[in-house]
Parts: sequence; structure tokens; C-alpha cells
Amino acid sequence: MIERLRVLGIDPGSRITGFGVIDFTGDAAAFVASGAVASTEGSFADRLRIIFKSVSQIVAEYQPAVVAIESVFVNRNAGSALKLGHARSAAICATFTHDVTVVEYSPREIKQAVVGTGAATKEQIQHMVKSMLKLDGDPAPDAADALAAAICYGHQRRLRERLASREFLVRRR
Repeated sequence: MIERLRVLGIDPGSRITGFGVIDFTGDAAAFVASGAVASTEGSFADRLRIIFKSVSQIVAEYQPAVVAIESVFVNRNAGSALKLGHARSAAICATFTHDVTVVEYSPREIKQAVVGTGAATKEQIQHMVKSMLKLDGDPAPDAADALAAAICYGHQRRLRERLASREFLVRRR
């Protein structure tokens, strides 16, 4: 019997943090839920508190085994990257009271896994997530990015499993 693995993807942001939950059974991926946490009001510390509490509630509700989160990339604005890093840390820390594995992927890795190119646009990610999960409509951009992080984990997990079983078969010969 093939076991189900639930993965929570998180696209961290200091104002909007996307989340997406996917169940993997073998090679099949099934959409469970997605959405976004808006943390636009109050001081920066208040916004981090909202992210922390909301992600903790999401993990408690959906009980994933794995959390796949997008890592921080530094573009031109170091201040924005620092705020994104804080938001990301708040989301990661919210998982600590739950028994989950946390894995990190760069934006380029996620885009490569879902679209086939590390330079994919938000629209391309939305389209591929919609197609892969057989959704009726496009998910919101932040939710699509979070679902893409979960899909990235699923793809990498399958690849690791296949490589491990192939290694085992090669060693037995």
C-alpha cells in the first residue's frame, strides 16, 4: 500500500504569505487547500506575530509531514530582503511545536521543478500549478508560489526515491 504524504508549501512575505497544501500518493499529487495570510496592518513586529500565529494554525489544522518553504533571494534592496528573511523565520519558527520536516528551496529551484525553467514568470507558475493539480481556476499568485514549493518537494522526493532504488538494484548485481 502506498502511503499518503502531506506537504505544506509556504511562500513567505512580510505583507502576504502564501500557503498551499498537497497530498502526494505515489506519483499523484492532490490539491487540499491554499490561501494567503495578509499581514498588512500594524508594526513590523505585529505583522511577524500574525505570520507566526497563522502558520502555526495552518500546520495544526492540516498536519503536514513536510513544510517546503522558499528561501530568501537578495535582489537590489537589502532592506526588503532582510524583512523577507524575518517573515520567513517567523513562518519556520511556527512549525517548531509540530513534528514536521522543514526543507528549503530557492525560487529558481521551485520554478525549474514546476515550469522547467528557473526564469519562469508568476503567470507561468500559476498556469502550471493549475494544470498539474487540475484546478478549476488560477490560484492567487502567492498561493500558486506556495503550491509550487510543495510540488518541488514532491518532484525531488520521487527523484531521490527512484535514484535510491536504482542504486540498490545496481549494487545487487
